[in-house]
Order: sequence, then C-alpha cells, then structure tokens
Amino acid sequence: MKIKLLWVGKTADKYLEEGISIYCKRLIHYCRFETQTLPDIKNAKNYSKEELKDKEGKLILEATGTSDIMILLDDGGKQLTSPKLADYVQKLLNRGAQQIVFVIGGAYGFSDEIYNRAEAKLSLSPLTFSHQMVRLIFAEQLYRAFTILKGEPYHHE
Repeated sequence: MKIKLLWVGKTADKYLEEGISIYCKRLIHYCRFETQTLPDIKNAKNYSKEELKDKEGKLILEATGTSDIMILLDDGGKQLTSPKLADYVQKLLNRGAQQIVFVIGGAYGFSDEIYNRAEAKLSLSPLTFSHQMVRLIFAEQLYRAFTILKGEPYHHE
C-alpha cells in the first residue's frame, strides 16, 4: 500500500518545504509514502476560477489511477480528531487498495469532476489555512495518525 500526498503548485516558502520534508522522512518508516507536486497552471490570471479548477482537475486526474482511493483535503470536508484520523487511515489501509491519494487543491478548491471522483473530503479545521500550509499540517497529522496506530508516545491525550 502506498500513500501519496498530491498538491497543485510549488511550495513557495522554504520553511514550509523544510517542515514537509521532516514529516515525509518520518512517514517512510510507517508506509510507502511520497509527495507529488503538480505544476501551476500557466497564465492562471487569464482564466476564471472555474476554468482554473477544471485545468487543475485534469492534472489531478492524470496523476491518479482509477483504482486509487482519492481523499480531498477541503474546507467543506468532515473534521476529525487526530485519533479519529488514525482510525480512518487504518480503515483505508485495511481495504488493501494499491494507493491512497490525499489531494490538496489550488487556491479555489476542486472542479466538480474531482469532487465526483473523490471518495471523501476531510477538513483540517474550521479555520482557513493557505493551501501551502495545509501541506505541512496534513503531513504532520498523517505522521501523528501512524504514531497513534503504533502506540508510540508522540500524541498525548
């Protein structure tokens, strides 16, 4: 089983890149884990929000397989506690799919096609975070989920 964290656009701030890298290195001790950065849409200013979401959606679909379990990180998604996220990840792992893909969209969210393709939507908070910060926050939460599943002392109740 492989877990992929997929996002649109490069990470602009070095401190975020460093933090993401730390948790990615930690995650490879628990699962086959990778990140994938899809390129920014060129001349994005020339497109409406809907056109931009459609173009990003096509890139997301090209980067995922039809048998992948696709979970969107979306402000309209279900909010879970860290232990509940761990339980959710375990249930996904138990299904035996070849790959689980957690997707962070661009600044305007996802196209209807991506919403229809996805199995679920998760929200990290009722607060709004930049989609670049979500990369780091979710990588840490995924790491936390695995430490909870393994009974390691990282997470405190």
